[in-house]
Amino acid sequence: MDYMLLLYGDPKKEPAYGTPEFDEMMAGYATLSATLQADGVLKGGEGLQGIETATSLRVRAGRVETMDGPFAETREHLGGYYLINVPDLDAALIYAAMVPAALYGTVEVRPMMDYNPAGD
Repeated sequence: MDYMLLLYGDPKKEPAYGTPEFDEMMAGYATLSATLQADGVLKGGEGLQGIETATSLRVRAGRVETMDGPFAETREHLGGYYLINVPDLDAALIYAAMVPAALYGTVEVRPMMDYNPAGD
């Protein structure tokens, strides 16, 4: 089953760029990515640019509206994701616990929709 690991963090709580703590965090991401690849469960993943680069879009009454910034105003920002294929939620949670963002933020684990369960 495919699971999306959504990585949320409060920039004020994350290690600052250029510090040993930041380097340790990034090494943790490199280790996690290598583990996911070695275990054959990684389907994709990437970090996202900061929320200041976001544009949100919606259609209301037939009109397209765009807004600078993320959809929701929260302390924790969506910073990246991993897409993994594992047998079940328990396995997904094991990998989610390895994500460095879990140390200072939240990792949301969500199963992906399967629109073709028969495999046709």
